[in-house]
Amino acid sequence: MHNEFPAFSGRHVLAELEGIDPASLDDSGLLTEALRSALARAGATVHEVVTHRFTPHGVTVLALLSESHASVHTYPEHGSMFADVFTCGDRADPELAVRVLADTLAAPRTKMSTVERGWAAPPTEPVGAGLSRRWAVSEVLLHEHTGFQDLLIGRTAQGVSLFCDGERQSTEATQLTYHEALMVPGMLLAEQLRRVLIIGSSEGVASQLAAAESGEVDHVDIDRVAVRSCAEYLPYGYSPEELAAAERGQGPIRVHYRDGWDFVANSEGGYDLVVIDLPDENAEEQAQHNRLYGEDFLRRCAGLLAPGGVVTSQAGCPTVWRNETLISAWHRFRNVFPTVVYYGSDEHEWAFLSGRVEPMADPVAAMTARLDKAHYRPETLDATALRGNSTPPLRVRASGPPRPGA
Repeated sequence: MHNEFPAFSGRHVLAELEGIDPASLDDSGLLTEALRSALARAGATVHEVVTHRFTPHGVTVLALLSESHASVHTYPEHGSMFADVFTCGDRADPELAVRVLADTLAAPRTKMSTVERGWAAPPTEPVGAGLSRRWAVSEVLLHEHTGFQDLLIGRTAQGVSLFCDGERQSTEATQLTYHEALMVPGMLLAEQLRRVLIIGSSEGVASQLAAAESGEVDHVDIDRVAVRSCAEYLPYGYSPEELAAAERGQGPIRVHYRDGWDFVANSEGGYDLVVIDLPDENAEEQAQHNRLYGEDFLRRCAGLLAPGGVVTSQAGCPTVWRNETLISAWHRFRNVFPTVVYYGSDEHEWAFLSGRVEPMADPVAAMTARLDKAHYRPETLDATALRGNSTPPLRVRASGPPRPGA
C-alpha cells in the first residue's frame, strides 16, 4: 500500500445527504451496491465491504479500500445519512464518490466538506486568537521535514511561496516589500556598511541586499536543507550557483550552517549591521528559535557592533490582534539601545526594529539624508515612507514593560 501511495497525503470528504427515500436508507443491499459503484466510479479499489443493519431501522456500510476507507450511516426516520470517504494519494476522487452516491440515492440536498490531510494539507497560518489564514497551494514543489522544521515550497496565487512549520515566510509577489522593509532602514541607520551579519533569512534576499551596499556579508543559518531548497526552488534569493560560491566563501557573501547563538558567542565582532530574520517569535517556550529573540541575545548582538553599528530584527505584527511579540520586542530594544527606530511596512503586515548604541537626536532624518547617497535603490520605500512609517502604534508606545519572562 505504501509503495502505491508514497506521499503522506490524502483527501477526507465528510458529507450529509438529506431528503432520501426512507426505504432506500433501510435497504442494506441497495446501500452496499450504491457505495461499491460510487467508489469504483471515483477510481478507488474496494477490497472488502462490511454491512450492519440496526433494529428497528438504520444501516452502516463500511468499505475497506486500497486508498483507505469509506462508510455510510443512515437515519431512515429522518431521510438522511452521513457519508465519510478518505482516499490517500490522488488516484481516487472522494468528492466524486459522494456525488455519485447522492445521485444514485436521489438525494436532493447534499452538504459536503473536504479536508486535505497529511503533507497535502494547505498551510493554515495563525494571525491572532481564533483567527487563521488558509493558503491554497496549487502545486507542491517541495515538502520536507528538515530536522529543524517542516518546509513547504509551492505555487500559490501569490507566486512561488515558502512556508515553515505551516507559516508563510515569503512569497514571490511580496518578498521584496518584506525584505526591503527589513534591510533598508538598518542599512541607512548604520554609520557605514563594511561588514554585515545576517542570522536566518534562508531565502538569501537579505544577503543580496546587504552585499549590494557592503563589502562583506556573513549569512548564518542552522538549516542547511532549507537554505539549499530555497536556492533550488524559489525564483528569488540565491541561485544554486550563487549559494554554492557562498558556501565555499567565494565572493562577498559567506554562508555558515551554524546555530546563530553559537556563532554570535564565538564571533570577534566588528559588524556594522547585524540582522535577525527568523520565523515569528513563538508562544511555545520550547521553540528553539525563541532564544534568539531574547534580551540576552540582543545584548550579545549589540556587543558585536563596530562604532556606529546597528542591530535590526523582524519584530512581529502591529495589528491589535497579533501585537504581543511586537510589544515585547519594543521593550527589549529600548532596554538595550539608546536609539531605537521602528519601521512598519505600509504594504506588508510586519514591523521591524533597528537599534544603535549611540544616542541620536533625529535618527530618521539621518536615514532619509543617506537614502539618496546609498548604492542600493529600494523599489518599495522612499524618504516619505521612512518618515511616515517610523512611528509605532500608540498601543505599542503606551504599553508597559513586558511581564517577567516575556
